Amino acid sequence: MYLNKTFIIGNLTRDPELKALPSGNKVCSFGMATNRFFKNKEGQRQDATEYHNIVVFGRVAELAAQYLKKGSQALIEGRLQTRSWDGTDGQKKYRTEIVAESVQFGSRPGGAGAGSAGAGKTADAPKDADAKDAPAPTDTIEYPSEEINPDDIPF
Repeated sequence: MYLNKTFIIGNLTRDPELKALPSGNKVCSFGMATNRFFKNKEGQRQDATEYHNIVVFGRVAELAAQYLKKGSQALIEGRLQTRSWDGTDGQKKYRTEIVAESVQFGSRPGGAGAGSAGAGKTADAPKDADAKDAPAPTDTIEYPSEEINPDDIPF
């Protein structure tokens, strides 16, 4: 059994760049940073930052380019992929990227809270042709209007 799956939550380090492939498909690329906090041998808090290259294709690429910008928070679900090519200097070049299958937009930078318009929106790769035409899920919760009595709960 093999598994190539990655999840990261971080902030964009640069604005998304949307391009079109010769086939007409859209591709969006951007960078993300994730932080890790730990204590060193002396017990002092340290942090380490990792930088990731993200690539998104199709409709998800268009949505990412539209809604994300430098500093935006996002959750990326995808797979690792390493590309190689010959550089202009004749050296072999390598780049490891996360090819995103799903992008979930986080809270907006600049003090907007969890109730902001972009919070919690998700862009998933369509599973089939009909999925593109399906309405986007709403992110509102319908709470019951009547009062709930704790004694009525069966557990």
